[in-house]
Amino acid sequence: MSTDVVLYEVSERIATITLNRPEKRNALSSEVLRVLPQMMTQADHDENVDVIILTGSDPAFCAGLDLKELGDTAGNLSGTGADGSKNASGVRGPFPPLSKPLIGAINGMAITGGFELALNCDFLIASENAKFGDTHSRVGVMPGWGLTVMLPQAIGVRRAREMSFTGNFMDAHEALSFGLVNHVVAHSELIPFTRSIALDIIGNEQDGVRQIRSTYASHAQELEKWEKESADGAKWRKEQFAPEKVAARRAKIMERGRGQ
Repeated sequence: MSTDVVLYEVSERIATITLNRPEKRNALSSEVLRVLPQMMTQADHDENVDVIILTGSDPAFCAGLDLKELGDTAGNLSGTGADGSKNASGVRGPFPPLSKPLIGAINGMAITGGFELALNCDFLIASENAKFGDTHSRVGVMPGWGLTVMLPQAIGVRRAREMSFTGNFMDAHEALSFGLVNHVVAHSELIPFTRSIALDIIGNEQDGVRQIRSTYASHAQELEKWEKESADGAKWRKEQFAPEKVAARRAKIMERGRGQ
């Protein structure tokens, strides 16, 4: 089950899902936003899969929403949850409900919506080439996939505020020191190392793994904070998404992207 823009492979009870728009730094087009959750569901329902890995085709993990295609974050996002609403599965975030561990193998830049994809994984393993950035405030859009909840959980509220207020990037080794990622490895070793961790998980009793994953997820939900992020984002869009403002913001993010 693969498409041109998202690849899907199963081997050794591991499903590897790869964002595959390298020329666009794996930006999230409408097709990717439609297909990615389908593949997550496929992996979660597959009796031959115990662990899911999410990664990107080099050189980037994911540059966030494809603003050139989508126009603005108020349009073409129905059912994705990227606007802060519940997604097509009826839950907050970019993914459908999952019972199996999801490991993010971060091979390059994870920016804004791409950073949120990473944060929604159970834990992260980073290539030495990985970088993380929250550029929502640079372009005047608000997070919808739980960044303001999960980033403070990962690195602490003060560091999270700094990342979101400045839009500055965090490299892989900083991310390791702050607890955002679990391991940093040589780029060529990213997938083999991530698979080795997945195989350690697979060696355990899977009903137990899935139950403890569910318990961890319940502890981390903080549903009121997700609801607050959604409400604030909706209010912002209503007040700030005049067409001329959207065009100016889109131009800024593209210009900044060329300068990164």
